[in-house]
Amino acid sequence: MTRDFTVFPASPGDGDIVGEIHAGAWSAAYADLFPPEFFAEAVRHRRNKWHDVLVEGKDTVMLAALDGRPLAFSYFGSSPTRPESTEIFGFYGHPDGWGSGVASALMTASLDRMRENGFRRIHLWTLRDTPQSRRFYAKSGFAESGAVRGHDFGDGNPIEQVEYELILH
Repeated sequence: MTRDFTVFPASPGDGDIVGEIHAGAWSAAYADLFPPEFFAEAVRHRRNKWHDVLVEGKDTVMLAALDGRPLAFSYFGSSPTRPESTEIFGFYGHPDGWGSGVASALMTASLDRMRENGFRRIHLWTLRDTPQSRRFYAKSGFAESGAVRGHDFGDGNPIEQVEYELILH
C-alpha cells in the first residue's frame, strides 16, 4: 500500500486542525508528566492557541497530511537566542499518524524550507523523558548538543529538556 503524503504551509484558517494535532499528541505523550487538573487545562490551551499564532504569521507552521488528513505539524522560526539559527519551537504528530512516515515527510519538507530561507543551523528542545521524540530527532539527523534546561510549562514544576542541533549542508 502506498502512502500519499502532502506537506503544505498552514493558513490562518487551520487553527482547529493544528490545535487538534497538538492536543492529541500531548494527550498521548505527556499525561504522566503533569498533575491531572493542570494537564487538562494545558491540553485545552494547546487546542485553542493556534488561531492567534497563525493569524500573527510571525513564524512558519507547516502541516503534513496522510491520504488527505493532516496528522502532523512543525512550527519554526528565527531563534530568539541565536540569530544565525532556526529554532523548531514545536513538532507534533497526532497519535493516529505515529509510525506512518508522515512525521518524516514533514521533517524533510521543513528542513528544505529552512534551507530555502537561508538557514543552515537548526536547534530544538525536547523533553528528556520522551524517548520516542528523541529517537525521531536522532533518526532525522539531529544530535544532542549537551545542553539541558528546566522548562516550566506553567505548573511551577520545571521539566528537564535536552537540546538537539543540526547543520544543513
